[in-house]
Amino acid sequence: MIATVAKVADLDQFLTTFSSQGVEKRREHGCRGAYVFRDPEDPQRVWAFFDWELEDYEKFLADPEVPAIAQRLALREPPVKLDPVAGFDS
Repeated sequence: MIATVAKVADLDQFLTTFSSQGVEKRREHGCRGAYVFRDPEDPQRVWAFFDWELEDYEKFLADPEVPAIAQRLALREPPVKLDPVAGFDS
């Protein structure tokens, strides 16, 4: 599981790109699914959770086509990967 947080300038634009060009590129790099949540305290902040192996995520980040897709996400700042501090079965 990979989790990121980012601020967006336009949520609709973010979701449009995330659910089209983004999903195609993520799938190409082994992502099995993604969920996006809007922060209840900041409507311009989104949290994205990915069913992804870390190695595949790193290959995705190294893909030369990703920066152009990321630009179309209408981000106010680059997303930040969250590092897990613990894992539990349930």
